[in-house]
Amino acid sequence: MNSICIYCGSAAGTDPAFLEEAVTAGTLIARQGLTLVYGGGRVGLMGAVADAALAAGGKVVGVMPEDLVNQEIGHTGLSELHVVSSMHERKWKMAELSDGFLCLPGGPGTFEEIFEQWTWALLGFHNKPCGFVNVNGYYEPLRAAIDNMVEKGFLAKPYGDMLIYENSTEAAIERFRAYTPPPPKWGVKPVEQRY
Repeated sequence: MNSICIYCGSAAGTDPAFLEEAVTAGTLIARQGLTLVYGGGRVGLMGAVADAALAAGGKVVGVMPEDLVNQEIGHTGLSELHVVSSMHERKWKMAELSDGFLCLPGGPGTFEEIFEQWTWALLGFHNKPCGFVNVNGYYEPLRAAIDNMVEKGFLAKPYGDMLIYENSTEAAIERFRAYTPPPPKWGVKPVEQRY
């Protein structure tokens, strides 16, 4: 594992623990010699995780649509900033650059991004881990909703179980390193990573 994509909020949220974990995550990723890939913002948890990784001497790669860069929310001190034309291209590029996908607390954009990567993983389009840092139980309602999908027959249990939940970034990264994916949903064995 060489890089981790962090999805998280462009706000800091109401619980100080969210910001604390973002700082911890950025610092840890840098100290482990991993590249941080993220959405390229300078605000909220996004900015905090990037600033912490940079302060710890890490490589930080941002990917942001031109429209958002023009609104001046792009981080100007990154190791690399890829400016793309659309949100779709942004997600594609972040996926291409990353060896795993980890969520800190965030809003609808965070959910949308991780759900796409999880869907691609269960279909066998990639073999990369997807998970959540469950800071102060933030992701418990989502976890319950996914368990309900399994219970109601809309998701096979192995594909619910493939999601990693940990209370700290450190524990999540350890699980990422040991990750073994389940067989793809339709039995298709991917020849290469497909995005």
